[in-house]
Amino acid sequence: MKRILFVCAGNICRSPTAEAVFRYFVAQEAPELEVEIDSAGVGSWHIGSPPDQRTQEAALRRGYDMSAQRARQVAMEDFTQFDLILAMDLENLAELRRRGPAQALDKIRLFLDFIEGGDLEEVPDPYYGGENGFEQVLDLAEQAAQGLLQQMRDGKV
Repeated sequence: MKRILFVCAGNICRSPTAEAVFRYFVAQEAPELEVEIDSAGVGSWHIGSPPDQRTQEAALRRGYDMSAQRARQVAMEDFTQFDLILAMDLENLAELRRRGPAQALDKIRLFLDFIEGGDLEEVPDPYYGGENGFEQVLDLAEQAAQGLLQQMRDGKV
C-alpha cells in the first residue's frame, strides 16, 4: 500500500483537485494498485470546509466529484503515515520541509516534478484569479497525476 498526500496552502483549491484527479486516475487506469490518497493544507484557515465552489465546478465539468472532501491541516503524523508528500508550490514545499522530521525530508517533493519535461515547478494558486486559473490547475493536475501513476506502475515511486 502506497500512501500519498497532496498539500497546498489552505486545502480548498489545488491539493483537493490533485487528490480528486489522482483518485480518479487510479480507479480508472490502475485499480490493481493499492493507494491511499489524501490532501491537506499547511494553514488552518479552512479546516472542515469543502473545496472552493469554483474548484468544485471546474472539477465537475471534467467528471471529478470533490463534494465529500473537507479541508484539514497537515499534522505531524502525516510525515510518518504517508510515503509521498507532494507540495503544490515552493512555499508549501519549504514549509513542509521546515515542519517535517529529518527522516521524512526525502518523501517531500513538488507535485509537478511528475510532469516529464514540464516547464513549471509550481501549480499556480487560482484563489484570487479568474476562472481560467481553475482550469489550469486541472490541466496541471491531470498531467502530473498521469506521470505519478506511470512512475508507480514502473516501481519508481
